[in-house]
Amino acid sequence: MGYRIRPEADFTEEFRSVAKKQLLHAVTVLEEQPDGVDEAIHSFRKNLKRLRSLYRLVAREVPDFQKRENARLRETARSLSAIRDAAALIGTVEYLRRTARSPDENEALGRIITILAGRRDWMAKAERGLEQRLMEVAGTLKEAITSLDTISFDHSHRKNARMLAKSWRRTSLKAKAALTACHDEGTAEDFHDLRKRTYDYRLYHALLRDIWPGAMKAKRDAAKTLVEDLGHIHDLVVLSELVEAEPQLFNRNDDLTHLLDAIIFRQQQDRREALLKAEIVFSDHPDEEAQRIELLWAAVT
Repeated sequence: MGYRIRPEADFTEEFRSVAKKQLLHAVTVLEEQPDGVDEAIHSFRKNLKRLRSLYRLVAREVPDFQKRENARLRETARSLSAIRDAAALIGTVEYLRRTARSPDENEALGRIITILAGRRDWMAKAERGLEQRLMEVAGTLKEAITSLDTISFDHSHRKNARMLAKSWRRTSLKAKAALTACHDEGTAEDFHDLRKRTYDYRLYHALLRDIWPGAMKAKRDAAKTLVEDLGHIHDLVVLSELVEAEPQLFNRNDDLTHLLDAIIFRQQQDRREALLKAEIVFSDHPDEEAQRIELLWAAVT
């Protein structure tokens, strides 16, 4: 599935093509569910994240479109989040178990995985009208496809180069600010914000990779690894929130103790490693990066 904008092609056509492919893929997996409902929802949500990054890339040029479609995609994703989030919690404990520090901790985390799997299955059975909701979401995404016909960009290659450079600079500056906040206060929200900005940054490298393929791939790969690390940090926060909200799930105090100890240890390790990686990923100055993007894009005719 193509996720790139070719600099030598018409920008409007490229933008519409990328967006339409993501939307069509999301519709297909929701309607056909080749790997089951859970994976269909997971795949659909990834498509929507790519779309929202794409739309942020052009936000200043088409603010009304971006605001409207971002709201549509955000609400659509939320409507199918509960079951997928329940499944993701299992993956988070599996992640903790891979680095268990003792046999007792390993066994405790195994029992917790069983508990969370039961919770996921119970939620899936209790979810009424899920199939109908999936079809409704697919219908909403088809409306989003139609809305692409309303958007167009300036035919000036140089103007589009400036637009991309400004968006790149804005994202880099936000990432730098989030990184600084992670070093200072280091709240869960700070790390989550850094994750979101890194996700955009990674996808921008994918979208514009044709202007400098080798360098863009290297930076994209580094950003992808950082996104994954920051994702683990966020998932551990969500797991902690579940423990606080539903303590009755965990009927063995020693298992709960092992779980909380594992969360704290892994969070500390992951935060340190993520900050080191983030300093490398965002080592370039935003102004210099933006200027380079503009020059490289404008140079392609």
